[in-house]
Amino acid sequence: MKTLFKTAAFAVCILFTGFLSAYSKNPQSYYILKVYHYKTPQQEAALHQYLEKAYLPALHRNGVKQAGVFGTFGQDTTDRRIYVFIPVASLDKAGSLDEKVSADKAYTTAAGSYVNAAYNASPYNRLEVIILKAFSGMPSPAVPALTGNKADRVYELRSYESATEKYHENKVAMFNAGDEIAIFKRLGFNAVFYSQVVAGSRMPNLMYMTVHADAAAREANWKAFGNDAAWKTLSAKEEYKNNVSKIDITFLKSAEYSDF
Repeated sequence: MKTLFKTAAFAVCILFTGFLSAYSKNPQSYYILKVYHYKTPQQEAALHQYLEKAYLPALHRNGVKQAGVFGTFGQDTTDRRIYVFIPVASLDKAGSLDEKVSADKAYTTAAGSYVNAAYNASPYNRLEVIILKAFSGMPSPAVPALTGNKADRVYELRSYESATEKYHENKVAMFNAGDEIAIFKRLGFNAVFYSQVVAGSRMPNLMYMTVHADAAAREANWKAFGNDAAWKTLSAKEEYKNNVSKIDITFLKSAEYSDF
């Protein structure tokens, strides 16, 4: 009896170890997406000075290997935005990151003008923070595999809201199990990330970012996507009907010092 028990216990340990090993090889990242809303060129300059010289270096020193900084093209002069994309390994790390950065002595010195800005000379108007969890189909972010001029690139941030949590999970499944991610990859969309919104002002929601060499390449890529046989088959499936209620598209440019 003891031998049988030991054998069973050993088998359970092997299975559990295998599960942990498989999970550890493919853990899903979490992302912090900071959105700085600003209006003036002076605020824009102050934000880029802070992000380039103080914040990103502090992130790198505190375990964030790569972080992205993206700005809107400026068509909307009433609400210009700078997006900061920060991948982290866990939700706990997302919660403790800014505390670690604030305790970084080099950061404190470099960020002085930002931290100590006067109430009537703020470098931004509002700061929005969104917490995201990577899709299982793309559990970690990717640097775009593009070799052309970075200034020509179009970074496309998409937000898909759903009517209910059930429809949202269905759309996520369409990306993962339905292999919508694979279609984007095959057609050269250069995705930076795919993710679910864990905490934000618009939920239930998913967000993802793709990158195109230039505006013409973007048009060609989306035309190819719309005509793709696999996409037509997937989007025609009854099980995936009505899973998106609102789509927001934001076109962004990467800061020169951005890691993405």
